[in-house]
Amino acid sequence: MAASNTTKKGGDGGGGGPAIGIDLGTTYSCVAVRRRYRSEAITNDQGNRITPSCVAFTAADRFVGDAAENQAALNPTNTIFEVKRLIGRRFSDKSVQEDIKLWPFKVIAGRDDRPTIVVRHEGKEKQFVPEEISAMVLSKLRDAAVAYLGEPVTDAVITVPVYFNNAQREATLDAATIAGLNVMRIINEPSAASLAYGLDKMPPASGGAGRMVLIFDLGGGTLDVSLLNIGRPGNNVNSGDNGSSFEFEVKAVAGDTHLGGADFDNAMVKHYINEFIRKHDVAEESIRSNQKAIRRLRSACERAKRMLSSMAQTTIEVDSLHQGIDFRVTITRSRFEELNKDLFGKCMVAMENCLRDAKVDKGSVDDVVLVGGSTRIPKVQKMLSEFFDGKELCRSINPDEAVACGAAIQASVLCGGTDDKRLVDMLLRDVTPLSLGIEAEDDSMSCIMSVVIPRNTAIPTKKVAEGFTTRYDNQISVTCKVYEGESASIKDNNLLGEFDLCGILQAPRGVPRLDVTFDIDANGVLNVSAEDKDTGQKNSITISNRSGRLNKEEIERMALEAERYKMNRIKQLQIEPVQGN
Repeated sequence: MAASNTTKKGGDGGGGGPAIGIDLGTTYSCVAVRRRYRSEAITNDQGNRITPSCVAFTAADRFVGDAAENQAALNPTNTIFEVKRLIGRRFSDKSVQEDIKLWPFKVIAGRDDRPTIVVRHEGKEKQFVPEEISAMVLSKLRDAAVAYLGEPVTDAVITVPVYFNNAQREATLDAATIAGLNVMRIINEPSAASLAYGLDKMPPASGGAGRMVLIFDLGGGTLDVSLLNIGRPGNNVNSGDNGSSFEFEVKAVAGDTHLGGADFDNAMVKHYINEFIRKHDVAEESIRSNQKAIRRLRSACERAKRMLSSMAQTTIEVDSLHQGIDFRVTITRSRFEELNKDLFGKCMVAMENCLRDAKVDKGSVDDVVLVGGSTRIPKVQKMLSEFFDGKELCRSINPDEAVACGAAIQASVLCGGTDDKRLVDMLLRDVTPLSLGIEAEDDSMSCIMSVVIPRNTAIPTKKVAEGFTTRYDNQISVTCKVYEGESASIKDNNLLGEFDLCGILQAPRGVPRLDVTFDIDANGVLNVSAEDKDTGQKNSITISNRSGRLNKEEIERMALEAERYKMNRIKQLQIEPVQGN
Protein backbone atom coordinates (compact mmCIF):
# COMPACT_ATOMS: atom_id res chain seq x y z
CA MET A 1 0.00 0.00 0.00
CA ALA A 2 1.09 3.52 -0.47
CA ALA A 3 0.61 4.37 3.18
CA SER A 4 3.73 4.12 5.26
CA ASN A 5 2.40 2.02 8.15
CA THR A 6 1.14 -1.39 7.16
CA THR A 7 0.12 -4.42 9.14
CA LYS A 8 -0.15 -8.07 8.35
CA LYS A 9 -3.35 -9.94 9.09
CA GLY A 10 -3.05 -11.36 12.57
CA GLY A 11 -0.13 -9.05 13.27
CA ASP A 12 -0.94 -8.31 16.89
CA GLY A 13 1.88 -10.38 18.24
CA GLY A 14 1.27 -13.42 20.32
CA GLY A 15 3.85 -15.51 18.52
CA GLY A 16 5.78 -16.18 21.73
CA GLY A 17 9.09 -14.70 22.85
CA PRO A 18 10.20 -11.09 22.55
CA ALA A 19 9.39 -9.01 19.48
CA ILE A 20 12.35 -7.79 17.46
CA GLY A 21 13.03 -4.90 15.09
CA ILE A 22 14.68 -5.55 11.72
CA ASP A 23 16.32 -3.10 9.34
CA LEU A 24 16.44 -5.08 6.08
CA GLY A 25 18.98 -3.00 4.20
CA THR A 26 20.31 -2.96 0.65
CA THR A 27 23.91 -3.66 1.60
CA TYR A 28 23.74 -4.37 5.35
CA SER A 29 20.96 -5.45 7.71
CA CYS A 30 20.55 -5.18 11.46
CA VAL A 31 18.31 -6.75 14.10
CA ALA A 32 17.58 -5.27 17.53
CA VAL A 33 15.49 -5.90 20.63
CA ARG A 34 14.27 -3.59 23.37
CA ARG A 35 14.57 -4.73 26.96
CA ARG A 36 15.48 -3.25 30.30
CA TYR A 37 14.62 0.27 29.08
CA ARG A 38 17.09 0.20 26.22
CA SER A 39 17.34 -0.98 22.63
CA GLU A 40 20.18 -3.35 21.79
CA ALA A 41 21.54 -4.20 18.36
CA ILE A 42 22.09 -7.96 18.32
CA THR A 43 25.44 -9.41 17.26
CA ASN A 44 25.57 -12.13 14.62
CA ASP A 45 27.63 -15.33 14.69
CA GLN A 46 30.72 -13.32 13.70
CA GLY A 47 30.27 -10.88 16.57
CA ASN A 48 29.17 -8.05 14.26
CA ARG A 49 26.08 -5.92 14.86
CA ILE A 50 25.44 -5.45 11.15
CA THR A 51 25.16 -8.32 8.67
CA PRO A 52 25.86 -8.07 4.93
CA SER A 53 22.63 -8.53 2.93
CA CYS A 54 24.42 -11.09 0.85
CA VAL A 55 23.70 -14.73 -0.07
CA ALA A 56 26.12 -17.08 -1.87
CA PHE A 57 25.67 -20.51 -3.41
CA THR A 58 28.43 -23.05 -3.97
CA ALA A 59 28.46 -26.59 -5.31
CA ALA A 60 27.55 -28.02 -1.91
CA ASP A 61 26.62 -25.17 0.40
CA ARG A 62 24.85 -21.85 0.92
CA PHE A 63 26.27 -18.90 2.83
CA VAL A 64 24.49 -15.86 4.21
CA GLY A 65 25.98 -12.65 5.59
CA ASP A 66 29.70 -12.29 6.34
CA ALA A 67 30.58 -15.73 5.00
CA ALA A 68 28.87 -14.94 1.69
CA GLU A 69 30.59 -11.58 1.35
CA ASN A 70 34.01 -13.04 2.17
CA GLN A 71 33.95 -15.43 -0.80
CA ALA A 72 32.31 -13.04 -3.28
CA ALA A 73 35.47 -12.26 -5.26
CA LEU A 74 36.06 -15.96 -6.00
CA ASN A 75 32.42 -16.79 -6.71
CA PRO A 76 30.88 -13.61 -8.18
CA THR A 77 28.24 -15.16 -10.43
CA ASN A 78 26.67 -17.09 -7.55
CA THR A 79 26.92 -14.37 -4.88
CA ILE A 80 23.73 -12.31 -4.64
CA PHE A 81 23.72 -8.80 -3.18
CA GLU A 82 21.58 -5.65 -3.37
CA VAL A 83 18.48 -7.81 -3.84
CA LYS A 84 16.44 -5.05 -2.19
CA ARG A 85 16.72 -3.27 -5.54
CA LEU A 86 14.81 -6.13 -7.14
CA ILE A 87 12.15 -6.92 -4.57
CA GLY A 88 8.67 -5.92 -5.66
CA ARG A 89 9.87 -4.60 -9.02
CA ARG A 90 9.27 -5.78 -12.58
CA PHE A 91 12.10 -7.19 -14.67
CA SER A 92 11.29 -4.63 -17.37
CA ASP A 93 11.67 -1.67 -14.98
CA LYS A 94 14.33 0.75 -16.18
CA SER A 95 16.19 0.70 -12.85
CA VAL A 96 16.33 -3.11 -12.89
CA GLN A 97 17.75 -3.12 -16.40
CA GLU A 98 20.42 -0.61 -15.39
CA ASP A 99 21.39 -2.60 -12.30
CA ILE A 100 21.65 -5.87 -14.20
CA LYS A 101 24.46 -4.37 -16.28
CA LEU A 102 26.53 -3.92 -13.12
CA TRP A 103 25.80 -7.18 -11.30
CA PRO A 104 27.92 -10.30 -11.87
CA PHE A 105 25.01 -12.65 -11.15
CA LYS A 106 22.33 -13.51 -13.69
CA VAL A 107 18.81 -12.07 -13.56
CA ILE A 108 16.12 -13.15 -16.02
CA ALA A 109 12.44 -12.38 -16.59
CA GLY A 110 10.29 -14.88 -14.73
CA ARG A 111 6.54 -15.35 -14.58
CA ASP A 112 4.50 -12.13 -14.72
CA ASP A 113 7.67 -10.14 -15.56
CA ARG A 114 9.07 -10.97 -12.13
CA PRO A 115 12.88 -10.68 -11.87
CA THR A 116 14.33 -14.12 -11.20
CA ILE A 117 17.89 -14.82 -10.07
CA VAL A 118 19.76 -17.76 -11.63
CA VAL A 119 22.62 -19.53 -9.81
CA ARG A 120 24.55 -22.80 -9.92
CA HIS A 121 23.95 -24.77 -6.73
CA GLU A 122 24.38 -28.46 -5.88
CA GLY A 123 25.50 -29.20 -9.41
CA LYS A 124 22.49 -27.74 -11.21
CA GLU A 125 20.93 -24.44 -12.19
CA LYS A 126 18.44 -23.06 -9.68
CA GLN A 127 16.17 -20.04 -9.80
CA PHE A 128 15.13 -17.81 -6.92
CA VAL A 129 12.79 -14.84 -6.72
CA PRO A 130 13.99 -11.81 -4.70
CA GLU A 131 11.62 -12.65 -1.84
CA GLU A 132 13.43 -15.96 -1.30
CA ILE A 133 16.87 -14.33 -1.14
CA SER A 134 15.57 -11.68 1.28
CA ALA A 135 14.00 -14.45 3.36
CA MET A 136 17.44 -16.07 3.71
CA VAL A 137 18.83 -12.81 5.11
CA LEU A 138 15.83 -12.43 7.44
CA SER A 139 16.30 -16.01 8.67
CA LYS A 140 19.94 -15.24 9.42
CA LEU A 141 18.89 -12.22 11.49
CA ARG A 142 16.18 -14.17 13.32
CA ASP A 143 18.64 -16.96 14.14
CA ALA A 144 21.02 -14.37 15.57
CA ALA A 145 18.19 -13.04 17.77
CA VAL A 146 17.27 -16.55 18.94
CA ALA A 147 20.89 -17.28 19.87
CA TYR A 148 21.26 -13.94 21.63
CA LEU A 149 18.00 -14.08 23.57
CA GLY A 150 17.95 -17.81 24.26
CA GLU A 151 14.28 -18.21 23.35
CA PRO A 152 12.10 -18.52 20.25
CA VAL A 153 11.47 -15.38 18.19
CA THR A 154 8.53 -14.97 15.82
CA ASP A 155 7.15 -11.42 16.00
CA ALA A 156 8.93 -8.56 14.27
CA VAL A 157 8.61 -5.00 13.03
CA ILE A 158 10.40 -4.57 9.70
CA THR A 159 11.40 -1.26 8.15
CA VAL A 160 11.26 -0.18 4.50
CA PRO A 161 12.22 2.98 2.59
CA VAL A 162 9.50 5.65 2.60
CA TYR A 163 9.05 5.46 -1.16
CA PHE A 164 8.59 1.70 -1.32
CA ASN A 165 5.35 1.21 -3.23
CA ASN A 166 2.58 -1.31 -2.68
CA ALA A 167 4.28 -4.18 -4.51
CA GLN A 168 7.62 -3.63 -2.72
CA ARG A 169 5.96 -3.61 0.70
CA GLU A 170 3.92 -6.71 -0.12
CA ALA A 171 7.03 -8.50 -1.36
CA THR A 172 8.85 -7.64 1.89
CA LEU A 173 5.96 -9.14 3.85
CA ASP A 174 6.14 -12.27 1.70
CA ALA A 175 9.87 -12.58 2.37
CA ALA A 176 9.20 -12.39 6.12
CA THR A 177 6.50 -15.07 5.87
CA ILE A 178 8.92 -17.39 4.03
CA ALA A 179 11.43 -16.76 6.84
CA GLY A 180 8.84 -17.77 9.45
CA LEU A 181 8.31 -14.30 10.87
CA ASN A 182 5.03 -12.70 11.90
CA VAL A 183 5.23 -9.07 10.82
CA MET A 184 3.43 -6.98 13.40
CA ARG A 185 3.94 -3.86 11.32
CA ILE A 186 6.02 -2.39 8.54
CA ILE A 187 7.20 1.16 9.23
CA ASN A 188 9.28 3.63 7.28
CA GLU A 189 13.00 3.65 7.97
CA PRO A 190 13.31 7.34 8.98
CA SER A 191 10.26 7.01 11.21
CA ALA A 192 11.99 4.14 13.00
CA ALA A 193 15.17 6.20 13.31
CA SER A 194 13.17 9.06 14.80
CA LEU A 195 11.93 6.73 17.55
CA ALA A 196 15.51 5.74 18.38
CA TYR A 197 16.54 9.40 18.47
CA GLY A 198 13.49 11.04 19.98
CA LEU A 199 12.76 8.79 22.92
CA ASP A 200 15.21 10.73 25.08
CA LYS A 201 14.05 14.09 23.67
CA MET A 202 10.59 13.96 25.20
CA PRO A 203 9.41 17.30 26.61
CA PRO A 204 7.95 17.03 30.11
CA ALA A 205 4.24 16.26 30.35
CA SER A 206 3.69 19.57 32.11
CA GLY A 207 4.85 21.61 29.16
CA GLY A 208 7.59 22.29 26.66
CA ALA A 209 7.37 22.80 22.96
CA GLY A 210 7.88 19.93 20.55
CA ARG A 211 11.01 19.63 18.45
CA MET A 212 11.07 19.72 14.65
CA VAL A 213 13.49 16.97 13.61
CA LEU A 214 14.77 16.18 10.11
CA ILE A 215 15.93 12.58 9.65
CA PHE A 216 18.41 12.28 6.78
CA ASP A 217 18.84 8.57 6.08
CA LEU A 218 21.35 7.73 3.37
CA GLY A 219 22.09 4.01 3.35
CA GLY A 220 23.63 1.53 0.97
CA GLY A 221 20.88 1.70 -1.61
CA THR A 222 18.20 4.22 -0.64
CA LEU A 223 17.79 7.80 0.49
CA ASP A 224 14.99 8.71 2.89
CA VAL A 225 14.30 12.17 4.25
CA SER A 226 11.59 12.66 6.84
CA LEU A 227 10.52 15.73 8.81
CA LEU A 228 8.83 15.05 12.13
CA ASN A 229 7.48 16.99 15.05
CA ILE A 230 8.29 15.24 18.31
CA GLY A 231 6.18 16.44 21.20
CA ARG A 232 3.06 16.09 23.30
CA PRO A 233 -0.18 16.95 21.48
CA GLY A 234 -1.75 18.03 24.75
CA ASN A 235 0.62 21.01 24.82
CA ASN A 236 -1.49 22.45 22.01
CA VAL A 237 -4.39 24.38 23.54
CA ASN A 238 -6.57 23.35 20.62
CA SER A 239 -5.88 19.68 21.18
CA GLY A 240 -8.23 17.44 23.04
CA ASP A 241 -5.34 15.47 24.47
CA ASN A 242 -4.39 15.93 28.13
CA GLY A 243 -0.70 15.98 27.37
CA SER A 244 0.07 12.52 28.71
CA SER A 245 0.72 10.93 25.31
CA PHE A 246 3.90 11.40 23.36
CA GLU A 247 3.63 11.83 19.61
CA PHE A 248 5.95 11.41 16.65
CA GLU A 249 4.10 13.22 13.89
CA VAL A 250 5.52 12.91 10.39
CA LYS A 251 5.05 16.16 8.48
CA ALA A 252 6.48 15.11 5.12
CA VAL A 253 8.73 12.53 3.48
CA ALA A 254 10.90 12.49 0.39
CA GLY A 255 13.58 10.26 -1.02
CA ASP A 256 14.89 8.00 -3.71
CA THR A 257 14.70 4.19 -3.67
CA HIS A 258 17.71 4.06 -5.98
CA LEU A 259 20.29 6.33 -4.35
CA GLY A 260 22.83 5.19 -1.80
CA GLY A 261 26.36 4.04 -1.11
CA ALA A 262 26.19 1.37 -3.82
CA ASP A 263 25.59 4.09 -6.40
CA PHE A 264 28.71 5.97 -5.27
CA ASP A 265 30.63 2.71 -5.70
CA ASN A 266 29.10 2.13 -9.15
CA ALA A 267 30.12 5.58 -10.33
CA MET A 268 33.72 4.83 -9.39
CA VAL A 269 33.64 1.38 -11.01
CA LYS A 270 32.29 2.77 -14.29
CA HIS A 271 34.91 5.52 -14.34
CA TYR A 272 37.88 3.26 -13.62
CA ILE A 273 36.78 0.57 -16.08
CA ASN A 274 36.84 3.26 -18.75
CA GLU A 275 40.23 4.44 -17.49
CA PHE A 276 41.61 0.89 -17.64
CA ILE A 277 40.29 0.41 -21.18
CA ARG A 278 41.77 3.72 -22.33
CA LYS A 279 45.15 3.25 -20.68
CA HIS A 280 45.78 -0.37 -21.63
CA ASP A 281 43.87 -0.55 -24.90
CA VAL A 282 41.96 -3.69 -23.94
CA ALA A 283 38.69 -4.76 -25.57
CA GLU A 284 35.77 -3.24 -23.72
CA GLU A 285 33.65 -6.39 -23.92
CA SER A 286 36.43 -8.59 -22.52
CA ILE A 287 36.80 -6.67 -19.26
CA ARG A 288 33.10 -5.96 -18.81
CA SER A 289 32.38 -9.68 -19.10
CA ASN A 290 35.12 -10.55 -16.59
CA GLN A 291 32.89 -10.81 -13.52
CA LYS A 292 35.70 -11.62 -11.10
CA ALA A 293 37.61 -8.52 -12.21
CA ILE A 294 34.52 -6.30 -11.83
CA ARG A 295 33.79 -7.70 -8.38
CA ARG A 296 37.37 -7.15 -7.20
CA LEU A 297 37.37 -3.59 -8.57
CA ARG A 298 34.04 -2.88 -6.88
CA SER A 299 35.39 -4.08 -3.52
CA ALA A 300 38.49 -1.92 -3.94
CA CYS A 301 36.37 1.13 -4.80
CA GLU A 302 34.16 0.57 -1.77
CA ARG A 303 37.21 0.36 0.49
CA ALA A 304 38.56 3.56 -1.02
CA LYS A 305 35.25 5.35 -0.45
CA ARG A 306 35.36 4.39 3.23
CA MET A 307 38.99 5.49 3.55
CA LEU A 308 38.20 8.88 2.01
CA SER A 309 35.84 9.61 4.91
CA SER A 310 38.90 10.04 7.11
CA MET A 311 41.69 10.71 4.60
CA ALA A 312 42.28 13.30 1.89
CA GLN A 313 43.42 10.65 -0.59
CA THR A 314 43.92 6.91 -0.88
CA THR A 315 44.93 4.25 -3.40
CA ILE A 316 42.75 1.83 -5.35
CA GLU A 317 44.89 -1.19 -6.07
CA VAL A 318 43.95 -4.52 -7.68
CA ASP A 319 46.66 -7.04 -8.59
CA SER A 320 46.21 -8.71 -11.99
CA LEU A 321 42.85 -7.08 -12.56
CA HIS A 322 42.49 -8.28 -16.15
CA GLN A 323 44.73 -10.17 -18.59
CA GLY A 324 47.48 -10.13 -15.97
CA ILE A 325 47.55 -6.31 -15.83
CA ASP A 326 47.77 -4.70 -12.39
CA PHE A 327 45.57 -1.73 -11.66
CA ARG A 328 46.69 1.06 -9.36
CA VAL A 329 45.41 4.62 -9.08
CA THR A 330 45.38 7.36 -6.48
CA ILE A 331 42.02 8.96 -5.80
CA THR A 332 41.52 12.15 -3.82
CA ARG A 333 38.45 13.10 -1.86
CA SER A 334 37.78 15.95 -4.27
CA ARG A 335 37.96 13.54 -7.23
CA PHE A 336 35.49 11.20 -5.52
CA GLU A 337 33.15 14.14 -4.96
CA GLU A 338 33.45 15.19 -8.60
CA LEU A 339 32.61 11.67 -9.84
CA ASN A 340 29.48 11.67 -7.70
CA LYS A 341 28.39 15.30 -7.90
CA ASP A 342 25.08 14.43 -9.58
CA LEU A 343 24.23 11.97 -6.81
CA PHE A 344 25.09 14.50 -4.11
CA GLY A 345 22.86 16.98 -5.91
CA LYS A 346 19.95 14.51 -5.81
CA CYS A 347 20.42 14.21 -2.04
CA MET A 348 19.85 17.93 -1.59
CA VAL A 349 16.88 18.00 -3.96
CA ALA A 350 15.15 15.33 -1.86
CA MET A 351 15.73 17.29 1.33
CA GLU A 352 14.43 20.51 -0.20
CA ASN A 353 11.35 18.67 -1.49
CA CYS A 354 10.65 17.36 2.00
CA LEU A 355 10.77 20.83 3.56
CA ARG A 356 8.68 22.30 0.76
CA ASP A 357 5.99 19.64 1.05
CA ALA A 358 5.86 20.16 4.81
CA LYS A 359 5.67 23.95 4.32
CA VAL A 360 8.42 24.34 6.90
CA ASP A 361 11.30 26.83 6.69
CA LYS A 362 14.77 25.42 7.27
CA GLY A 363 15.18 27.82 10.18
CA SER A 364 12.38 26.00 12.02
CA VAL A 365 14.28 22.71 12.05
CA ASP A 366 15.68 22.07 15.53
CA ASP A 367 17.72 18.92 14.84
CA VAL A 368 19.22 17.31 11.75
CA VAL A 369 19.82 13.63 12.49
CA LEU A 370 22.19 11.54 10.37
CA VAL A 371 21.21 7.92 9.76
CA GLY A 372 22.71 5.34 7.41
CA GLY A 373 26.35 4.47 6.77
CA SER A 374 26.67 6.79 3.77
CA THR A 375 26.12 9.86 5.97
CA ARG A 376 29.71 9.33 7.10
CA ILE A 377 30.80 10.77 3.73
CA PRO A 378 32.25 14.23 4.52
CA LYS A 379 30.62 15.84 1.45
CA VAL A 380 27.17 14.81 2.67
CA GLN A 381 27.79 16.30 6.09
CA LYS A 382 29.23 19.50 4.61
CA MET A 383 26.25 20.02 2.28
CA LEU A 384 23.74 19.53 5.08
CA SER A 385 25.58 21.78 7.51
CA GLU A 386 25.91 24.56 4.93
CA PHE A 387 22.25 24.28 3.91
CA PHE A 388 21.19 24.72 7.53
CA ASP A 389 23.52 27.72 7.97
CA GLY A 390 26.24 25.93 9.89
CA LYS A 391 23.95 23.97 12.22
CA GLU A 392 25.68 21.24 14.18
CA LEU A 393 24.48 17.88 12.84
CA CYS A 394 23.29 15.24 15.29
CA ARG A 395 25.54 12.20 15.48
CA SER A 396 24.34 10.93 18.87
CA ILE A 397 22.86 7.71 17.47
CA ASN A 398 24.70 4.97 15.63
CA PRO A 399 23.85 5.48 11.95
CA ASP A 400 24.08 1.75 11.21
CA GLU A 401 21.87 0.62 14.09
CA ALA A 402 19.36 3.45 14.61
CA VAL A 403 16.68 2.10 12.25
CA ALA A 404 16.70 -1.40 13.77
CA CYS A 405 16.68 0.01 17.30
CA GLY A 406 13.71 2.23 16.45
CA ALA A 407 11.88 -0.75 14.96
CA ALA A 408 12.55 -2.62 18.20
CA ILE A 409 10.92 0.22 20.13
CA GLN A 410 7.82 0.00 17.91
CA ALA A 411 7.79 -3.79 18.34
CA SER A 412 7.92 -3.40 22.11
CA VAL A 413 4.97 -1.00 22.01
CA LEU A 414 2.88 -3.23 19.73
CA CYS A 415 3.39 -6.38 21.78
CA GLY A 416 2.68 -4.58 25.07
CA GLY A 417 5.81 -6.05 26.53
CA THR A 418 7.42 -2.86 27.81
CA ASP A 419 7.90 -1.63 31.35
CA ASP A 420 9.05 1.75 30.06
CA LYS A 421 6.28 4.18 30.99
CA ARG A 422 7.43 6.54 28.26
CA LEU A 423 6.25 4.05 25.64
CA VAL A 424 2.82 3.31 27.04
CA ASP A 425 1.11 6.27 25.36
CA MET A 426 3.56 6.75 22.49
CA LEU A 427 1.97 7.50 19.09
CA LEU A 428 3.62 7.36 15.67
CA ARG A 429 1.58 9.33 13.15
CA ASP A 430 2.87 8.71 9.65
CA VAL A 431 1.97 9.94 6.17
CA THR A 432 1.29 8.37 2.80
CA PRO A 433 4.45 8.92 0.73
CA LEU A 434 2.81 8.45 -2.69
CA SER A 435 -0.27 10.12 -4.12
CA LEU A 436 -3.36 7.94 -4.49
CA GLY A 437 -5.97 8.42 -7.17
CA ILE A 438 -8.30 6.95 -9.74
CA GLU A 439 -8.23 6.70 -13.51
CA ALA A 440 -10.10 9.48 -15.31
CA GLU A 441 -10.09 11.32 -18.65
CA ASP A 442 -8.83 14.81 -19.31
CA ASP A 443 -10.24 17.22 -21.89
CA SER A 444 -8.26 15.51 -24.67
CA MET A 445 -9.77 12.10 -23.74
CA SER A 446 -6.38 10.87 -22.48
CA CYS A 447 -6.29 8.58 -19.46
CA ILE A 448 -4.86 10.33 -16.42
CA MET A 449 -4.68 9.73 -12.66
CA SER A 450 -7.03 12.03 -10.80
CA VAL A 451 -5.41 12.46 -7.37
CA VAL A 452 -7.72 11.91 -4.41
CA ILE A 453 -5.15 11.78 -1.60
CA PRO A 454 -1.94 13.75 -2.27
CA ARG A 455 1.40 12.45 -1.03
CA ASN A 456 2.40 13.42 2.51
CA THR A 457 -1.19 13.35 3.74
CA ALA A 458 -1.32 12.34 7.41
CA ILE A 459 -2.99 9.02 8.09
CA PRO A 460 -5.55 7.89 9.07
CA THR A 461 -7.53 9.94 6.58
CA LYS A 462 -10.74 9.85 4.54
CA LYS A 463 -11.44 11.90 1.43
CA VAL A 464 -14.39 12.01 -0.96
CA ALA A 465 -13.80 12.95 -4.61
CA GLU A 466 -16.85 14.27 -6.44
CA GLY A 467 -17.44 15.03 -10.09
CA PHE A 468 -16.79 11.63 -11.65
CA THR A 469 -19.21 10.54 -14.36
CA THR A 470 -19.68 8.25 -17.37
CA ARG A 471 -17.76 8.34 -20.67
CA TYR A 472 -20.53 7.05 -22.95
CA ASP A 473 -24.26 7.49 -23.43
CA ASN A 474 -26.47 5.01 -21.54
CA GLN A 475 -23.50 3.52 -19.72
CA ILE A 476 -24.77 1.25 -16.92
CA SER A 477 -21.41 0.41 -15.27
CA VAL A 478 -17.96 1.90 -14.77
CA THR A 479 -14.62 0.36 -13.85
CA CYS A 480 -12.80 2.14 -11.04
CA LYS A 481 -9.02 1.69 -11.29
CA VAL A 482 -6.99 2.77 -8.24
CA TYR A 483 -3.39 3.97 -8.75
CA GLU A 484 -0.47 5.26 -6.71
CA GLY A 485 2.30 7.52 -8.00
CA GLU A 486 3.23 11.06 -8.93
CA SER A 487 2.78 11.06 -12.70
CA ALA A 488 -0.27 12.54 -14.38
CA SER A 489 -0.20 9.61 -16.81
CA ILE A 490 -1.51 6.30 -15.48
CA LYS A 491 1.07 4.30 -17.46
CA ASP A 492 3.83 5.68 -15.24
CA ASN A 493 2.00 4.86 -12.00
CA ASN A 494 1.32 1.65 -10.10
CA LEU A 495 -2.12 -0.02 -10.39
CA LEU A 496 -3.27 -1.10 -6.93
CA GLY A 497 -6.62 -2.64 -7.83
CA GLU A 498 -9.91 -2.18 -9.64
CA PHE A 499 -13.64 -2.86 -9.23
CA ASP A 500 -16.88 -2.31 -11.13
CA LEU A 501 -19.77 -0.06 -10.12
CA CYS A 502 -22.92 -1.43 -11.76
CA GLY A 503 -26.57 -0.39 -11.89
CA ILE A 504 -25.95 3.17 -13.07
CA LEU A 505 -29.09 4.86 -14.34
CA GLN A 506 -29.01 5.10 -18.14
CA ALA A 507 -28.41 8.68 -19.21
CA PRO A 508 -26.34 10.74 -21.67
CA ARG A 509 -22.58 10.71 -20.99
CA GLY A 510 -21.55 13.15 -18.28
CA VAL A 511 -24.95 13.19 -16.54
CA PRO A 512 -24.59 10.53 -13.79
CA ARG A 513 -22.97 11.79 -10.58
CA LEU A 514 -20.40 9.40 -9.13
CA ASP A 515 -18.55 9.94 -5.83
CA VAL A 516 -15.35 8.05 -4.99
CA THR A 517 -14.20 7.73 -1.37
CA PHE A 518 -10.65 6.86 -0.26
CA ASP A 519 -10.30 5.78 3.38
CA ILE A 520 -6.89 4.89 4.87
CA ASP A 521 -6.79 3.56 8.43
CA ALA A 522 -3.93 3.89 10.92
CA ASN A 523 -2.38 0.65 9.67
CA GLY A 524 -2.27 1.88 6.09
CA VAL A 525 -5.07 -0.29 4.73
CA LEU A 526 -6.86 1.54 1.91
CA ASN A 527 -10.58 1.18 1.28
CA VAL A 528 -11.93 2.67 -1.95
CA SER A 529 -15.65 2.91 -2.62
CA ALA A 530 -17.77 4.43 -5.38
CA GLU A 531 -21.42 5.52 -5.25
CA ASP A 532 -23.95 6.60 -7.86
CA LYS A 533 -25.62 9.58 -6.18
CA ASP A 534 -28.75 9.17 -8.31
CA THR A 535 -29.45 5.46 -7.74
CA GLY A 536 -27.58 4.88 -4.48
CA GLN A 537 -25.69 1.94 -6.01
CA LYS A 538 -22.32 1.27 -4.27
CA ASN A 539 -19.29 -0.97 -4.60
CA SER A 540 -15.86 -1.00 -2.99
CA ILE A 541 -12.45 -2.64 -2.77
CA THR A 542 -10.07 -3.09 0.14
CA ILE A 543 -6.41 -2.83 -0.84
CA SER A 544 -4.51 -4.41 2.01
CA ASN A 545 -1.01 -5.74 2.09
CA ARG A 546 -1.78 -9.42 1.87
CA SER A 547 -2.79 -9.53 -1.77
CA GLY A 548 0.92 -10.20 -2.43
CA ARG A 549 2.94 -10.71 -5.58
CA LEU A 550 3.44 -14.38 -4.66
CA ASN A 551 0.37 -16.59 -4.25
CA LYS A 552 -0.31 -18.55 -1.09
CA GLU A 553 0.92 -21.84 -2.53
CA GLU A 554 4.22 -20.32 -3.65
CA ILE A 555 4.86 -18.78 -0.24
CA GLU A 556 4.07 -22.04 1.56
CA ARG A 557 6.35 -23.98 -0.78
CA MET A 558 9.23 -21.54 -0.28
CA ALA A 559 8.71 -21.56 3.50
CA LEU A 560 8.82 -25.38 3.54
CA GLU A 561 11.99 -25.38 1.44
CA ALA A 562 13.61 -22.88 3.79
CA GLU A 563 12.71 -25.00 6.82
CA ARG A 564 13.90 -28.20 5.08
CA TYR A 565 17.23 -26.57 4.26
CA LYS A 566 17.60 -25.42 7.87
CA MET A 567 16.96 -28.91 9.24
CA ASN A 568 19.42 -30.46 6.78
CA ARG A 569 22.08 -27.98 7.84
CA ILE A 570 21.51 -28.83 11.51
CA LYS A 571 22.00 -32.54 10.73
CA GLN A 572 25.15 -31.84 8.70
CA LEU A 573 26.70 -29.81 11.51
CA GLN A 574 26.08 -32.45 14.18
CA ILE A 575 29.29 -34.14 15.34
CA GLU A 576 29.40 -37.81 14.44
CA PRO A 577 30.20 -40.18 17.33
CA VAL A 578 33.74 -41.54 17.44
CA GLN A 579 33.76 -45.16 16.21
CA GLY A 580 35.14 -47.94 18.44
CA ASN A 581 34.73 -46.15 21.79
